[in-house]
Amino acid sequence: MTPSDFDVVCLGNAIVDVIARVDESFVARHGLVKGSMNLIDEERAELLYSDMGQAIEVSGGSAGNTAAGISSYGGRAAYFGKVKADQLGAIFRHDMRAQGVSFETAAATDGPATARSFILVTPDGERTMNTYLGACVNFTTADVDAKVIEAAQVTYMEGYLWDRPEAKEAFKLAAKIARAAGRKTSITLSDSFCVERHRESFLDLIRNDIDIVFANESEIKSLYLTQNFDGAMQAIAKDCPVAVLTRSAAGCVVVDNHKIHATPAYPVNKVVDVTGAGDLFAAGFLFGYTNGKSVAQSAQLGALAAAEVISHVGARPEINLQAHSKALGLL
Repeated sequence: MTPSDFDVVCLGNAIVDVIARVDESFVARHGLVKGSMNLIDEERAELLYSDMGQAIEVSGGSAGNTAAGISSYGGRAAYFGKVKADQLGAIFRHDMRAQGVSFETAAATDGPATARSFILVTPDGERTMNTYLGACVNFTTADVDAKVIEAAQVTYMEGYLWDRPEAKEAFKLAAKIARAAGRKTSITLSDSFCVERHRESFLDLIRNDIDIVFANESEIKSLYLTQNFDGAMQAIAKDCPVAVLTRSAAGCVVVDNHKIHATPAYPVNKVVDVTGAGDLFAAGFLFGYTNGKSVAQSAQLGALAAAEVISHVGARPEINLQAHSKALGLL
């Protein structure tokens, strides 16, 4: 394998998060499934926004959050995602670059506006996402820069891309380029409802084109149609070389070529908002994995990053993760 310019290149939906605290009655009133991610149209977006209270706007998107986390650890991250040449698109691009992430995907000059996700946080810290994909639908194979894919140790892709045929093809092309260059490929399953929509094609991709899979407990059980975590863990061990399975407060399990490594969750004084927990866990793990750490050490870095992000509102770290981890003796 040749030297790399990037540790990880992340592919995903470029989304600006609109985050608001709501009570349980808001979720019920709008017929939402708490903890899920729902794709919505522009009319539904306007309805939810009009009924929300005070909100904050921050750049997000699952793979974007992961890229930002890798950079916060001192890693070299690149990102592919589509925004429009509008105000929110400019904010998203500025935020990515300010966080040290290489983001060169050309902005769309026409078509839908930059995507936004209305993230409703209930008092228990759970988040329910309602996403208007907007300009994300314009992400195609033309936006996959082969030179960047070839220059990255790992190509990481979010499962949400599977919802759009054009993005799905871009995803598959990136995996093909990475494999041909002797690089690693990785996917996060994103959401149990996303798994339900694409179970068979996810399994086919994982079995043939993926080296590292990230999933939480509900996602991995949904993938294998079981309520038994141990059974799902044994199944993914047969289908993918490395599986990183997070279990919230119960920590995580990494299955590395059939060897099982359990890592506890990092303690948190108060869970404020779980948005981005999985994204930042992936960031810590991938940073460690691409910088010579063992899978157990990489999982510790993932747990630390996840703990930081759930301690405040917003899906990106508010502190420098490299300095934080060094202070704790993890780097």
